[in-house]
Amino acid sequence: MKKIFAFGLLVFVGIYANAQEKPFIGFTPTTSPKEHQTEQEFDQSISAERISATLKDLSAYPHHLGSPGGKVVAGKILQKFKSYGFDAHLQPYKVLFPTPKIRLLEMTGPTKYTAGLKESPLAEDPTSGQDGQLPTYNAWSADGDVTGQLVFVNYGLPDDYDILASMGIDVKGKIVIAKYGKSWRGIKPKVAYEHGAIGCIIYSDPKDDGYYAGDVYPKGAYKNETGVQRGSVMDMVIYPGDPLTPGIGATENAKRLDRKDAPTILKIPVLPISYKDAQPLLAALEGPVAPADWRGALPFTYHIGPGATTVHLKLEFNWDMVTAYDVIAKIKGSTYPDEWVLRGNHHDGWVNGADDPLSGQTAMLDEAKALGDLLKTGWKPRRSIVYCAWDGEEPGLLGSTEYAEDYEKELQQKAVVYINSDDISRGFYHAGGSHALEGFMSEVAESVIDPEVKVTVGERSKAHELVTAGSAKARKEIWERKVEPIEALGSGSDFSSFLQHLGVPALDIGYGGEGPGGEYHSIYDSFADYNRFKDPGSIYSATLARTVGHVVLRMANADVLPFDFRTLSATLNGYAKELVELANDMRENTAMQNKLLKTIDYMIAADPTKHLDAPIAKSEVPPIDFSALTASLDALKASTNKLADKVAAAPASATDHKLLNETLYKAEQQLLSPAGLPRRPWYRHTIYAPGFYTGYGVKTMPGIREAIEQRNWDEVKQQIAVVAASINALASYLDKAAM
Repeated sequence: MKKIFAFGLLVFVGIYANAQEKPFIGFTPTTSPKEHQTEQEFDQSISAERISATLKDLSAYPHHLGSPGGKVVAGKILQKFKSYGFDAHLQPYKVLFPTPKIRLLEMTGPTKYTAGLKESPLAEDPTSGQDGQLPTYNAWSADGDVTGQLVFVNYGLPDDYDILASMGIDVKGKIVIAKYGKSWRGIKPKVAYEHGAIGCIIYSDPKDDGYYAGDVYPKGAYKNETGVQRGSVMDMVIYPGDPLTPGIGATENAKRLDRKDAPTILKIPVLPISYKDAQPLLAALEGPVAPADWRGALPFTYHIGPGATTVHLKLEFNWDMVTAYDVIAKIKGSTYPDEWVLRGNHHDGWVNGADDPLSGQTAMLDEAKALGDLLKTGWKPRRSIVYCAWDGEEPGLLGSTEYAEDYEKELQQKAVVYINSDDISRGFYHAGGSHALEGFMSEVAESVIDPEVKVTVGERSKAHELVTAGSAKARKEIWERKVEPIEALGSGSDFSSFLQHLGVPALDIGYGGEGPGGEYHSIYDSFADYNRFKDPGSIYSATLARTVGHVVLRMANADVLPFDFRTLSATLNGYAKELVELANDMRENTAMQNKLLKTIDYMIAADPTKHLDAPIAKSEVPPIDFSALTASLDALKASTNKLADKVAAAPASATDHKLLNETLYKAEQQLLSPAGLPRRPWYRHTIYAPGFYTGYGVKTMPGIREAIEQRNWDEVKQQIAVVAASINALASYLDKAAM
């Protein structure tokens, strides 16, 4: 910590001071000092102590979707917004939500074992044994009663099944057990089902977030032997939100699918368990010893199976329609009331949810309080500010998706940006989102001071990158950056519907990296745990409030909205180069594997008694014509340069910039494809989407990238044309704006 602090001071001293001498992006020399003064007043209103007190209050009881506690939390949030001076209301939606009725897991051979399926209450954690807690389960599992041989599948990803196939192991008709990690949990049963498995068990290995990583809770922050990660396994890569109302808001009288026809509900039973319950199952397995990188930290040799180890898995759910309570709160803009700056964080948790989501929700509430304090001085934002506390995020982004689908046309007309946060902990600033906002976010990150090391959060984040870079080349690239990059967004939080379905520019902002833990989605995600290990005193929640508050204020008050599409153009060029490299690497790897197969065939022919694990034969990678994509990127580069010249001159002029601003914030919609992505048309953005087999993880230019990965060469050609068309549409749109 001290080394990073010293390095940051030596390298970056003076940057923050110098930044204040020039106008903020999108402001004039006259309006920028006023904005700076407003932000200083806003910062003074933020209180870590108040955030911590709110966190303790809202996390005092379970508050999952559809629960009495969930409705109470929504009501408390509503009253807070009203007390701050917002025009606020509850926005209800009727959604499907399954909860457990029967959960049974037992090993039937070679010995008997019945899983406890319960987390242990702890005296050190006062809320860990409360009534009303959801049992440990995976929402959107199928009902099922299955018995079969058990097979260990590592993390349960497609590559793991390739390794099993090379070993001659088939999971068809069997039950698989997979480790949490390396991908979103819902991918594991999805891939298992595709390979013929009849059930899926997911456990947290102590090597990943248990005693191998550090002392376990309550002594330390890591997962104890009974801790279990609840969570959704909805097939959100098809579409998020209520499974019964794809594409439309789940209002009371909405037309709904029959549950059996909902494609995002899984077809096999799925159950999460602790490593205490996993240990006897895994220890009983025979068959080949697991590869070295598959082995965890339980005290036995990891085998794969199958064999004499059989398990019985029985699950049944209550498939109830419940009310999701979104809280929508608005400050009307003084100049552009029909331009909306949206800010959101969800309020529902799997249990008490102190970290996820209330660490972010309480920061957002303090932002709203600080804006309310500004309102009392007579201040008004130029654009309307809309704060959204979403319900039902945990089961599958239900509250935000239904709102986005319900108000699709209005949001595409009025939404300037959607700014998201979720759970946070102490550590480093990070941001993801629309790449035309990279320069803007770099500037914001230089306006907030890190509470521990007392340099700007942007400086500290960059210093951390430099210190942890893996090579001299990487350090040089980081050092020479003029604008700090933001990450591309996949899924896993409430930005998804706005960006990937509606084409509304989006940002996701947070802090983390120094708040270790294994409490995720367990009964131990409590105030007691959070205040000891994640962010004592909520000082980084206060820092998040200041960071996002500056984003909200600048977007609401800018003379010209701070979009710079030159950074988007450069980012897209990088993605295109990655696609070329991906195809070339696959071509080389395929050639090498096929040569190896010929060698193995020769060796087996010479000695039929030999057993050699062989890679699966792959089709050759043909030449791919990227010329249409390259041409579209050239056109985009030219148009972004012309528009940048116009925008640079705009703030100094005295004219109203309403038309220009509307053009800027609607530009992202040009990157939508009306047909959507192959096999999942709900996702319409041609640049960002969650991966079909990564879930939360992003795939950039997903139509092309996944077609290459899946060796669907006809689709590669078709998707190059689709992506090139969307980029050309954006280039033409920006050309007109630059005139």
